[in-house]
Amino acid sequence: MLVLGFAIAVPVFAASGYVPFGTDPVDNLRRMVLPAIVLGSGLAAVVMRQTRAAMLDSLSADYVRTARAKGLSKRSVIGGHALRNSLVTVVTVLGLQLGQLISGAVVTEQIFVLPGFGKLTIDAVFTRDYATLQAVVLCTSAAYILINLLVDVVYSVIDPRIRLGGAR
Repeated sequence: MLVLGFAIAVPVFAASGYVPFGTDPVDNLRRMVLPAIVLGSGLAAVVMRQTRAAMLDSLSADYVRTARAKGLSKRSVIGGHALRNSLVTVVTVLGLQLGQLISGAVVTEQIFVLPGFGKLTIDAVFTRDYATLQAVVLCTSAAYILINLLVDVVYSVIDPRIRLGGAR
């Protein structure tokens, strides 16, 4: 629908193709806007909904009422207390969504004719290049494991209660 609306009906963006950033930065950005919107909009909706639900849950907690009663500003209460405690849930969803982003890139690269990891995967499947396919699976798995490790590390930064018992 985005291609139909913004590349064909009102030709603001290019429908497909790839131009390296070093060759023509403006044309590169024109060609990357639609794929970025396609990949990001679905993921952003899930993250926004989860953030809202976690914030509503945190804003009704006792520690937020206590912070308000102490006379803290609204910004301090929301940013320092409610948002910080809501971020654990949001970071979890973000970590899971990055896995979907990797798989969604395969389809998006095919639709917008972009060279990338997804196109490499599809080409390896069609040409039965098993070595490349194994390398793609290995790299994707390693990236997913690294993302989950980073999510766990961010947990300990966001919420001190999650830190290891020996770490101070």
